[in-house]
Amino acid sequence: MPAQSAFTVDLDDKPEYQRILEGQPQTLGMRSGRVHLEPGKACGQHSTKNHEELLVFLAGRGELLIGADTRHPVGRGKVAYIPPETLHDVSNTGSEPLIYIYCVAPAGR
Repeated sequence: MPAQSAFTVDLDDKPEYQRILEGQPQTLGMRSGRVHLEPGKACGQHSTKNHEELLVFLAGRGELLIGADTRHPVGRGKVAYIPPETLHDVSNTGSEPLIYIYCVAPAGR
């Protein structure tokens, strides 16, 4: 599917990761997926490197850790932006699954 074509994707209700956008050639570089974190779990600290990232929280509640010590509460109805070269982690601090969509795109400089 060429990057110039518009399309839609159905979201799963399954309790697992769902790849949504896989980057080129499907897009011009954007990648995304639906993350399902069980209570007490985290996605694991990682860097955005030369990308920017958007997180859209659909269900549950948790915490977004930026760097070593900056914490933001997140959950249903919240959106978070993470700039390039930023270490971050998302953890589920609630009693229900934390479900969110991430979108990662190369940062233009």
